Formats: sequence, C-alpha cells, structure tokens
Amino acid sequence: MASIGKIARRTFLIGSAAVAGGVAFGTWVVRKPHANPLEDGLPEGAATFNPWVRIDSDRIMLITPHADLGQGVAQMQATLIAEELDLEPGQFETDFGTPSPAYFNGAFANDAAEDLARIAPLSAAALHGIIFSAIKVLGVQGTGGSTSVADSFDKLRQAGAVARETLKAAAALETGQPVADLRTRAGHVLLRDGTEIPYQALAARAAGIEPVTRVSLRHRSEWRLIGQPVERLDIPAKSTGTQAYGIDLSVPGMVHAAVRMSPRRGPLSSYDASAAEAMRGVSQVLEVTNGIAVVADNTWRAIRAANAIETDWAPANYPADQDGHWAALSESFVPDRLDAEWRNDGDVDAAGGEVIEAEYRAPYVAHQPLEPLNAIVRVDPAGSEVWTGHQIPGFVRNVVASVTGEDASGITLHNQYSGGSFGHRLEFEHIRQAAEIAAQMPGTPVKLTYSREEDFAQDFPRHIAIGRGRGTVADGQVVSVDISAAAPPVVASQMGRIGLSASGPDSQIGAGIFNAPYDIPNFRFRGYAVPGLAPVSSWRSVGASWGGFFIESLMDELIRGAGADPVVERLRLMEAYPVAAGVLRRCAEMADWGAGRAENQGRGVAIVESFGTPVAEIVDVTMTERGIRIDDVWVVADPGIVVDPVNIENHIQGAVVWGLGHAMNSEITYADGMAQQANYNDAEGMRMHQAPRIHVAWNEDNDSPRGIGEPPVPPAAPALANAIFDATGQRLREMPFRNFIDFI
Repeated sequence: MASIGKIARRTFLIGSAAVAGGVAFGTWVVRKPHANPLEDGLPEGAATFNPWVRIDSDRIMLITPHADLGQGVAQMQATLIAEELDLEPGQFETDFGTPSPAYFNGAFANDAAEDLARIAPLSAAALHGIIFSAIKVLGVQGTGGSTSVADSFDKLRQAGAVARETLKAAAALETGQPVADLRTRAGHVLLRDGTEIPYQALAARAAGIEPVTRVSLRHRSEWRLIGQPVERLDIPAKSTGTQAYGIDLSVPGMVHAAVRMSPRRGPLSSYDASAAEAMRGVSQVLEVTNGIAVVADNTWRAIRAANAIETDWAPANYPADQDGHWAALSESFVPDRLDAEWRNDGDVDAAGGEVIEAEYRAPYVAHQPLEPLNAIVRVDPAGSEVWTGHQIPGFVRNVVASVTGEDASGITLHNQYSGGSFGHRLEFEHIRQAAEIAAQMPGTPVKLTYSREEDFAQDFPRHIAIGRGRGTVADGQVVSVDISAAAPPVVASQMGRIGLSASGPDSQIGAGIFNAPYDIPNFRFRGYAVPGLAPVSSWRSVGASWGGFFIESLMDELIRGAGADPVVERLRLMEAYPVAAGVLRRCAEMADWGAGRAENQGRGVAIVESFGTPVAEIVDVTMTERGIRIDDVWVVADPGIVVDPVNIENHIQGAVVWGLGHAMNSEITYADGMAQQANYNDAEGMRMHQAPRIHVAWNEDNDSPRGIGEPPVPPAAPALANAIFDATGQRLREMPFRNFIDFI
C-alpha cells in the first residue's frame, strides 16, 4: 500500500482532467448546473428543457453529444431520451451539438476511482466523489473508455422525462385540464377525450414556463425502446453511401491541403519544395511545426505534391531501431522504474509449490481506421470555425485557439460522424496543423486530409510492453501469481501533446491484470513505466489489450502445469467475483466445454475485465497441413443493462475480429527512427476467409450499465494462443502470432 505522503505528492490524470490529491470543491460549485447551450440563439417559439432536447414548431431535435465513431452512440443516446419522452423512431432528428461543459462525462470517474483505490489511501467511493466533482466543474466532455452508455443512461432518461412532464404542464395551461389527467404517446400529449396535441404545437407555450424537474423515471417493465432491437438511425445513409463523414465535407471557398510531417517525430532540418511548387494545381507550400504543408485545388494533387518535396528530418529522440525499444523495456524491471504496485495479496515470495515462469511481449500497433485524419479550419478574427470528427470536442477548440490566439469559446466546432477511430481521434496534431495552415490564409477554409501513408507514419500507436510472470502450483491448484509489466505511460504521452502535465501511476500499464477477477491467495502485480520510447496513445481497450494477453496466458500455463481444467480452475478462483464467474460459466456451457475434440483440434479460454465489463471467450482451432484455422469463437459479456441487443451483438463480433486479427498479424516496428509499416498491406487485420463463426450472448447482472465497444478485445488474443497450444503444444508468448505460426 502506498503511503499517504507519497500519494499526496502525486497528481493523477483522470481522462483529460488533472486532479491533484486533496483538491476539494465547494458543495454549491459542484451542484450548480452548467448553462444550457441550447438557450443561445434559441428562436422565438422554440423550447429547450435541458441541454439535450429542443422543440420548435416543425421539428424535435435531440442532442447526442457523445461522438459517433461508427459504434452507434448517436442512436443509443437518442433511444434513452426517446424512451422517456415517448417518441418513436422517425419523429426526431439528432445533432452532436456544440461543445459545452454541460455535456461533461461523469463516467470517466468510474474506472479511475476503482483503479486508484487500489493504491491510494481513500475508498473508491471517496475517490469517485472527488474525481466526478473535478470532471463536472472543469466540464470535461469526451467520448472514450467505453463510458458513453454509463455516462448517458440515467441523465438522458432524466432529460427525456423533464421534457415530457414540461410538455404536459404546457398542455394543461393550454387546455385547462389537470396535468394528472394527461398522458403522452408517440410525440403527442393525450387529453382525456383522446385528443392528441403534437409536441411541436406546444413548444411556444412550453418555452414560457420553467421546466418541470421533479420527475420519475419509468420502471424497466414499462420500457418500449430500451432493450429492444431498434433500427439504427445511421444505417440507411450508410447503406446507400449518403452518410457524410468529415472527409466528405466541402464548404464554399475551400482549398485542399496535405502535409509531410517528420516520421521521426522531430523537427525539419531542411527541405526543397521546388518540384512540388511547379506541379499542377499547387498554390502554396507553407511551413508548419515539424513539417511542410502543400495547398492545392484538390486533395490528390496536394498529396502528390507533398510527396515530391525533398526533406531532411532530424533524428528521433527515441531508439532508432526496434531492438532498442525491446531492450529499453527489458531493462526497466528495476525499482527506480516502478510506477505502482497495483495489487499485493498474500505473500508471493513465501508461496510454495512448483514454479512456472514466462515472458510475454506485445508490440506497438497502429489504429488504422478506414477514414484517415482530416479537418477543415477557417480562421477568422470574428470567430474561427472547425469541421471534423473528434472525441474530445472542447479540446479541439482549445488547440485551434492556441494557434490563432483567439478565445476558445468563440470558435465554432461542427463535430462530424467518423469512419472509425479506435482511439485515433483522441489526438490533435492534425487539428493543430490545419489551424496553422489556415492561420496563414485568413478567411479561407482549409481542408487538410492525411494520405494513408501519412496517417500510418504520424499515428501514435498502442504502447509496446513486456510482461514477466512467475507463479506456483501445488495439489492441482494455482497457489500464487507474481506478474509485472513494463511499458511507456500512455496518459502522460497523450496529455503532454496538448500541454497538460501528468505524473503518478498510469493505470494503463497493466489494466486487465491488476483487476483480474481472481481471488488467488498470493497475487502481486507491479507496473514499470519506461521513458524515452516512441510517443503512444490510447488504442481500443488500451492497456487491457495486452494486459489480458499477459495474465490469461500465464494463468493458462499455470493451470495446465497444475494438471487442472482451464475453466474449472478459473471458476474455483472466481468465487468472490460472481458477475465474472457467471460470464465464464455461461460461455463454457455455450461452447460445450467438456466435449471431446479431434487430435488436431484445440480449444482455449480467457476472461478479462476492462472498463467494468467482464468478457469470457472460448476459441476453437484446427491445425491443418497449411497452418491454423480458427473455427469458432464463443463470447459472453456482462455490461449490465443492454440498450440495443442488435448493436451489442455487432460490437462483440467486431471486437472479436479486431482482437484476433491484430493478435495474428499486426505490429508497428521502427527502423532509422521511422515506422516501417505504411499501409494496410503492411499491417493486416483478419481476412474475410479467416473469420470464424462467432456465437454471442450476454448477461445483465452487472450492477450498473457499462461499455461494450472495447471489453471484448482483450480476451481474444489469449484465448487464441491458448487454443493453439492445446492443438499443437506450441506456446505463443509474443504478438503478432504470424511471426511464429501460419494461419490459413
């Protein structure tokens, strides 16, 4: 347990809010609501009841401020509001809204408090209160960490209920009938005689009264939309190719830009742009921080011209070659690199039994969403504008303001649908570059689009890691686990790029390990922070993406070394974790775990909890003459209440394919300070012919709604590795697996 003095001297970074130990906020400040951003410029006769609902004479607008990156949260947020507001699909529109402190994400406090309680001299509840208060007061709006449902579930239903009851109050004033006699249905207030008044017809009257805030939320038995399969609002547009993403946008007077930035993350020593300047369509070549920008009449010409520039880049400030990165990690399991001892149960040093040891490795991995980074920025003294898809919209304005010198509150951001992210759109370098170009062309909208190669070269990948595990077994049981991981700190790397300092323990060095749902008598986990490596960022499931691989591979080695059954022994160790045990038990039942298999077949299991959601996966493989074939995957998760069963099934299936594909094939390696992988052919995911049958189920025993976009990723890699061992006897301890075994 860390000392109080040590903890008090540290600053914990929670999401994007730095919360110093001992910070306290007055009760009045914390309880005070943020201003409703919908009240600014509200047309006469329009009503807004809170920051999420606006109704005027011809439409109902629901604000869905969590960024939609393809995961369907616009639909989810609208569903929660519509459930209480008695709206049907098709009766409302949605909008991401303007960045505002009113949309602060209080769910960022959930995992942060639970994690820090392991090392801080405060309870999780006390830490949650401090962190939540800071997030609210600072107005931290963001999408990430699988928090969108957790953040939205109560407050958006509350928003819908407030609007419903206020509309009923307006109808009572309009008709003279008591509120108690009125009901709502399908976008209408119903009078006693069955007359229906559309909400839009009541907007003007509702605008003149105070919102009714003392409301009751409906019981689960009364839900019409939550828990039911609902047609997602964005599917028709995506199916017909009419959905507009940031990369599709065009604004009047716009020019196009491309950049050549240092692939070594350092300054530009020199360049010769004469060839680019002579190319067709090119209007300007401009300098930006650590690189050059080309402005042209279309994106293709801008990219071709940028590639024609001869450049000389300064050396990288991290090891030039990949072996140096692995060496730095390997040498960091020393006391002065200890970031935190996150778990220390029992006495691992005194535990007896047969000793089993292993080392595991996880490489850097790129985000590689289909839509490369892009942004449109128009710099104007009267107030700049930005069009882009981003997960932390308020910080987009701050970054632009840091370039232009204007007040961030005067910058207008039009947040867009994004074609994937996986953590990529938590970054701001492309925003800063677009603003720097636009600042040199005041009044002209500049559309910056990364080429695919630049998107890879400038990606801040998942952090690289080495895990070292040691355990003991005796009498057919696991007796002890002593595991450590060394990795660069993610949070400090990310926050440093936007000028925020972060010190103290980084929970993403070992997420998925220290919160493993095992009551092992002797269990210790230590995380070591490794400085001086390539800058890194959050990647889908962050530290748990390899933390799950480390711990569940080690557990499999220990359990098999003890001669025990991988499911039975895990369940024995999970008695104190009934929600996670329920997930594993159901997964084993679905897969018929005890069934016999052919000699060339193998089966592996893994269970990992991340972002509060435990997920169990069982993978079946067959060893063929040409390599490993993945046949089936069974998955069970428990995210608590499920808003949309179709969407959760899609999330889980996609996350399994993502997790398996990256474990099989993907890595980023460095040579001469530069990433060697430049496009999808260098960093393959899973091919369609390799995709297994995926069988999905979920429990709803979790005590609160949790996320599902990231948690199914971490168990995929260890379940696959454990299955391959079962089929072949070959133990895979390093990703990507294709470096050691063939897949068909």
